[in-house]
Amino acid sequence: MRLLHTAVWAVFAGCIVAIPWLAWQGRFGAAAVTAAIVLGEVVVLWIHRWSCPLTAVAARYTQDRRANFDIYLPEWLARNNKQVFGPLYAVGVAYLVMRYLGAG
Repeated sequence: MRLLHTAVWAVFAGCIVAIPWLAWQGRFGAAAVTAAIVLGEVVVLWIHRWSCPLTAVAARYTQDRRANFDIYLPEWLARNNKQVFGPLYAVGVAYLVMRYLGAG
């Protein structure tokens, strides 16, 4: 379960990093699709009260409740994941919009 959760996290983190890079290259369609994929994950997190559904599944198999009990990330990053990647996503989407509108 930990490996699956880490792989899913890596895909979304990669998407967040890719958004401004794709926008910088002028690949607006790919950047928009990537941003929409991440937005889909944000909706899933919102529905699950800002917790990944994989965390609930993993919690059934252990009493460990450290921030990284269910994912191969440093504990500080697992604890602050939304605070780190939320702003990166917002800035990336803002940059995408600016580039698309010709202001970036």
